[in-house]
Amino acid sequence: MGDSFTEGLWDPYPDAPDVQRGWADNLAAVLSARRIAAGETPLEYANLAIRGRKLRPVVAEQLDVTIDARPDLVSLVAGGNDILRASADVEAISAALEDAVVALRASGADVLMGTGFKAGAALSWTNGRVGVFNANVWSIANRHGARVLDLWGMRSLADLRLWSDDRIHLTPEGHQRVANAALVALGLEPDDAAYDNPLDASPPAAFRDAARANAVWMRQHVGPWVKRRLTGTSSGDGRSPKWPTPQTWPRA
Repeated sequence: MGDSFTEGLWDPYPDAPDVQRGWADNLAAVLSARRIAAGETPLEYANLAIRGRKLRPVVAEQLDVTIDARPDLVSLVAGGNDILRASADVEAISAALEDAVVALRASGADVLMGTGFKAGAALSWTNGRVGVFNANVWSIANRHGARVLDLWGMRSLADLRLWSDDRIHLTPEGHQRVANAALVALGLEPDDAAYDNPLDASPPAAFRDAARANAVWMRQHVGPWVKRRLTGTSSGDGRSPKWPTPQTWPRA
């Protein structure tokens, strides 16, 4: 369950570049491979996440479908699109998140939530809101026996090289690192013990190059985002989940 982060932007499948892979698909592949290696049946996996969704629409559209599938484990990571809005009510979205977690736990499913990222540069203004939301996430997890993917605490994600050109979504390597962090959140060993090690240092960008990159970012990503807010549209309008029903994983 979720938004663009769980849909997997921008980590396209090499054989299907219009379909995004992302951390959740990677996590499911690892869990399935471990089941098969242990002589068990492959994992069945669905991904209902749609880009642009705020938390309450995620719950409204995806919760009943999820519960009807009778899952053993559900990841529910959302709220980032709410926090980016000027009118964000962190307590209200936290309450909606808790209600969904209660329903999922009552169905018998284990639940994996995620904190918000610690942002830098132009998005650092969100960190106060994200900090409050994260505190609520941990409290919800403690009250209801859920797991937490600690994205705020990942040191490696402070490096812009793990972020795509839009500076909001991860690169394929970033998604792979998050998949390893999710394994740890579930109490399992990561595939790569160095998943959160910082990247090797790179020389600082010249001021002119940095300014040019910021201008491109504003034109190609911030401008269209603002236009969608003003027109009441979403990047997910008209889109359907990529894997709407449970299927044997990994994908054929």
